[in-house]
Amino acid sequence: MKNTRHRFFTSESVTEGHPDKMCDQISDAILDAILALDPDARVACETVVCTGTVFVMGQITTTAVVDYAKIVRDTVRDIGYTRAKYGFDADSCGVIISLDKQSPDIALGVDRSDEYRDRGELLDLYGAGDQGMMFGYACNETPEYMPMAIMLAQKISRRLAEVRKTGVLDYLRPDGKCQVTVEYDGDKPYRVDTIVLSTQHGPDVDSATIARDMINEVIRKVVPLELLDDQTKYYINPTGRFEIGGPAADSGLTGRKIIVDTYGGYCAHGGGAFSGKDPTKVDRSATYMARYICKNIVAAGIADRIQLQVSYAIGRSKPVSIDVNTFGTGKINDFALSEIISEEFDLRPRAIIDKFHLQQPVYKATASYGHFGREEFAWEQLDKVDDLKKYIH
Repeated sequence: MKNTRHRFFTSESVTEGHPDKMCDQISDAILDAILALDPDARVACETVVCTGTVFVMGQITTTAVVDYAKIVRDTVRDIGYTRAKYGFDADSCGVIISLDKQSPDIALGVDRSDEYRDRGELLDLYGAGDQGMMFGYACNETPEYMPMAIMLAQKISRRLAEVRKTGVLDYLRPDGKCQVTVEYDGDKPYRVDTIVLSTQHGPDVDSATIARDMINEVIRKVVPLELLDDQTKYYINPTGRFEIGGPAADSGLTGRKIIVDTYGGYCAHGGGAFSGKDPTKVDRSATYMARYICKNIVAAGIADRIQLQVSYAIGRSKPVSIDVNTFGTGKINDFALSEIISEEFDLRPRAIIDKFHLQQPVYKATASYGHFGREEFAWEQLDKVDDLKKYIH
């Protein structure tokens, strides 16, 4: 009889040369360039790529003067699209810019929240830049407090880019993606069942060489060997060839990899993308705060895993709702934990921005290989653990 405690979960990641990820990086590179000169700028920047063309559009209100076309070309060049035979060329691609200013109706609620404008107080508080619900998540499956499948997929994709850029595998091209299936015994991951890896490559390499190199130089370099066994299945470039990639093979769009950016589908998602948005957009800043809260709660031993939902109304600074789900693993009941979160964490947009220094140019680095589970980002710090432990003693 089949072990009914066993289950399988799959997550994917993509390399920085994937067309959608190209767009995320371009949008965030533009955001960074503007924030470096004007920290109070309002930016909602989206990018489309297709054969030979980059199209940048959106609403930007700023005093900064930046060369948008240069930022686009520099970003595409950094990714690795530098020759026409790769399917895209940073120096010869067309760049179209169509940008307008932010709606004054939105600015009215964002620059000073409704609660305080009505009382005539000149407090430095922002209202939320839009309505919406944002989710955070953390678990104790990995040292990063992330689900295992997405962490392994991100590491494989990053390694794939590394061996390309350092010349370890000089036949590789920028586009690529990875999918990892983890087998669980109950709620505990214990082995990798399947890895699917597709990578763009040059014409003068055979499939057997690619498969061997992907397993030895990419997968086995980042996946703990104790998670791999003789039953692990590898599907490398399953179609047989992947010479044509990037925007020549598929159009790209900012915000189309929101599951890759977050938790690999392991928990709920509010639907809002991150890239190209300044931190007054709670789609981005409040999701970062929700992750920070969840990670500190799990690290404090209050729960083995937790999902947090926070929702906002445009122009209002305080959340309209907070919902906690510890999936039965909490040492405190979920409603009481939501009260603790309200007490211990300031969820107003201005407070979040100040806490994580979000008016600085920190965003391009987030636009590939995930926004979470990476210690270099301020929202990954574990500085509230001791404050939270008091609730379980």
